[in-house]
Amino acid sequence: MAQSETVERILDAAEQLFAEKGFAETSLRSITSKAGVNLAAVNYHFGSKKALIQAVFSRFLGPFCNSLERELDRRQARAEHKASLEELLEILVEQALAVKPRSGNDLSIFMRLLGLAFSQSQGHLRRYLEDAYGKVFRRYMMLLHEGAPRIPPLELFWRIHFMLGAAAFSMSGIKALRAIAENDFGVNTSIEQVMRLMVPFLAAAMRADSGVTDEALAAAQLKPRSKTATPAAAKV
Repeated sequence: MAQSETVERILDAAEQLFAEKGFAETSLRSITSKAGVNLAAVNYHFGSKKALIQAVFSRFLGPFCNSLERELDRRQARAEHKASLEELLEILVEQALAVKPRSGNDLSIFMRLLGLAFSQSQGHLRRYLEDAYGKVFRRYMMLLHEGAPRIPPLELFWRIHFMLGAAAFSMSGIKALRAIAENDFGVNTSIEQVMRLMVPFLAAAMRADSGVTDEALAAAQLKPRSKTATPAAAKV
């Protein structure tokens, strides 16, 4: 078996099992069994389970962030007008759709993994994603902040996480949700259509008036924005 084929089989198996069972609950032996390789192959190609988890995320985030960075460079070179929230969210949709799929379920699995990364402590993953992709996400976040200038930094932080939570829930269960929609409305909604339907909904949520009434939170809103505002994909 060629090395590249072995790596892909390991990543495919790890991705599916992590999404089904979680990171801690998935053993390397279960991954090697599903991939049809021995444990030495995982150690040779990845070195550790942590490195394998990181590689699973990078298989989607690498192409996505490269595409996003090229789009941000293009917009900067052309000195385009300040983008609206809808336009900024459409950028993410376009870059996600631009990632060449290995199967029709890639995005759904990745969003399920992203949701698990929030609920299961993976400090090494947070550090790795910040180092590998933090720069491009911070560039995007600066544009998002410009698109919602009225929103104080703390509330913007939470709204971004609410936005990603809604996207992760909807996309990780997209197969079931599409089936329900087709049964109830007789329409087969594509993944691309669902993603574009989210754009006006999420933009409206980002624009909503502040719901902060607590004095401590209100005071925290006045603190200067810092590096901690890096988006959730790089802060799991």
